[in-house]
Amino acid sequence: MKINNHRLCTDAGTPVEYRETPNKGGVMVPEYLVMHFTAGSSLDGAVAWMCNPAAKAAAHLIIGRDGRVVQLAPFNRVAWHAGQSQWAGRAGLNNFSIGIELDNAGRLERSGSQWRSAISKRVYADDDVLLANHKHDRPGTPASGWHEYSEIQLQVAAEVGLLLMGKYTLRDVLGHEDIAPGRKTDPGPAFPGASFRARLMGRADDALETYVTSAELNVRAGPGTEHAALPGSPLPPDTRVALLEQQGLWWRVDVLDNVAGIMDLVGWCHSRYLKRV
Repeated sequence: MKINNHRLCTDAGTPVEYRETPNKGGVMVPEYLVMHFTAGSSLDGAVAWMCNPAAKAAAHLIIGRDGRVVQLAPFNRVAWHAGQSQWAGRAGLNNFSIGIELDNAGRLERSGSQWRSAISKRVYADDDVLLANHKHDRPGTPASGWHEYSEIQLQVAAEVGLLLMGKYTLRDVLGHEDIAPGRKTDPGPAFPGASFRARLMGRADDALETYVTSAELNVRAGPGTEHAALPGSPLPPDTRVALLEQQGLWWRVDVLDNVAGIMDLVGWCHSRYLKRV
């Protein structure tokens, strides 16, 4: 695939399926890529809703579970995907980010012996459900079911993401949950956020520096003790983590081990209690 005139195209130059959404604004210069899940039951349903003025929301792209891609707005136009949001001291990420929605039901509810979407009431097979806590859940919160992403869907998302990173020199890859914590939970723990970000930022998974904890260690929502400890804290000694970012002695890490049933835990901790593997 390639990008021509802010539209995603096939290798032959033919634009992918395009449905113009009314839920967009003026021209912008993208700086970030923000990943979402639709919380719906189908790609076509998500496209129809985001093309409805009543939705007052839309992403630039939606990627289906079969790898199908639908574009709703040019990449240099504001799309209303982030809502009230903030990152790195700046608010309103609609004005400087590209949004990709993945067809995924998100958090599921247990109903008897079945997993159901609270929104669509659709039933999901156990094989398609991950039992995990969200990184923003309060300590002691029972694990929830989360709809798994399909392999081809993640492959296409990574391919498109790499194109966007190169074309627009984007600064980072974020989740909606990162820029609107407490309000949004997408793309959720079933999305491989750390490895996805590492790939798009030009690093292979095995290029990440790996450490282990030398003592019990809290993982926090931000770089400092004033930030709340995340669910799963404190990490036990000898827990493996991968370094993602540094701010002085505070490091943002991806916890590689399953801690208290929590997977894909990403947060900040003090480097004093980490040792290189």
